[in-house]
Amino acid sequence: MTDLVLTGGKLALPEGVVNDGWLTVSGGLISGIGTGSPPPGLRLALDGELVVPGFIDLHCHGGGGGSFSSADPKEILRAVVAHRRHGTTTMLASLVSEPIRALADQEAALRELVEEGELAGIHLEGPFIAAARCGAHDPAVLLEPDTAAVDALLRAGQGAVRMVTLAPELTGAVRAVRQLAEAGVIAAIGHTDGTEEQIRPAIEAGATVATHLFNGMRPLHHREPGPIGALLDDERITIELICDLVHVHPTVLRLAATHAGRGRTILVTDAMSATDAADGRYHLGRLEVDVRDGVATVAETGALAGSTLTMDVAFRNLVRGAGLGVADAVRATSGRPAELLGLSHRTGSLQSGLAADLVVLDDDLRPVRVMRHGDWVA
Repeated sequence: MTDLVLTGGKLALPEGVVNDGWLTVSGGLISGIGTGSPPPGLRLALDGELVVPGFIDLHCHGGGGGSFSSADPKEILRAVVAHRRHGTTTMLASLVSEPIRALADQEAALRELVEEGELAGIHLEGPFIAAARCGAHDPAVLLEPDTAAVDALLRAGQGAVRMVTLAPELTGAVRAVRQLAEAGVIAAIGHTDGTEEQIRPAIEAGATVATHLFNGMRPLHHREPGPIGALLDDERITIELICDLVHVHPTVLRLAATHAGRGRTILVTDAMSATDAADGRYHLGRLEVDVRDGVATVAETGALAGSTLTMDVAFRNLVRGAGLGVADAVRATSGRPAELLGLSHRTGSLQSGLAADLVVLDDDLRPVRVMRHGDWVA
């Protein structure tokens, strides 16, 4: 860790972007922020580049050729490093649906990296999801969320499980939401074919996140709002958006993010192992996936199979593609995710005393440098 003074940059602070700002880093933390004459010290001139908080991705399955479903710590870490190069300084490792014992084994491998601070936790995307909307999940391994199965997965994580996605229409799902909420785990609604009437009880029971809104759920209809209408309409729900401009059209991204606002919108990658790697044949859980021109689809069905998105591209797409502001993108990629994870006192914004997790972006909003805990990692 090198103490450093960054000078002459545009700083994306919680109160807005300030020009010609300076930021000091000491002991892995942001130790000061200001404008005008910077304090003495080893300096790095930014020449007007934009400094934003390090990105936080709550939904990611892998990258760099590595999968979070692997039991190999080296492969898992390869995926972490691939996303870190693109500005993601905090992330959850997402697992697709598998039998309970297989998921428990995968959690054990991930738990080591959570304990070492490389990952912020585990996200279980299934197996408690609807077969009719399972997407790139193997329908043969899906389960209804009984208390024993939920408890087994939480015990296997030993505190590392931070979020679980489930379909509220399944038998036992509302009870499972309460079980998760009481355990301090985020209950997310996704991969659901439920009606609005089936979604509402899960929200009342404590669900707080919509897993990749629009994708893997019954569509919005003007006479049947379904999950999309219920989740967008409820102020208690934070919506995930896969901002690769493939999963969701830019106009729909703008409509959803504008309606939900900065307090309820987060961007996620839903990235799989082909991210930051070559096109070809890969696996997502038990299914074979073909990646062509960066678009991942299940080989057998053609369904979208996650993405090859990175958070820097998601940030840029929200601004350049969907037409929202830099402040909106900062909140959606850093501030709001940190709040959901209960990490706002440690990271998620450019403030003195928080971790020196930051990304330096050029005029095209492409990463120039990435710092994590005070060390340059890209």
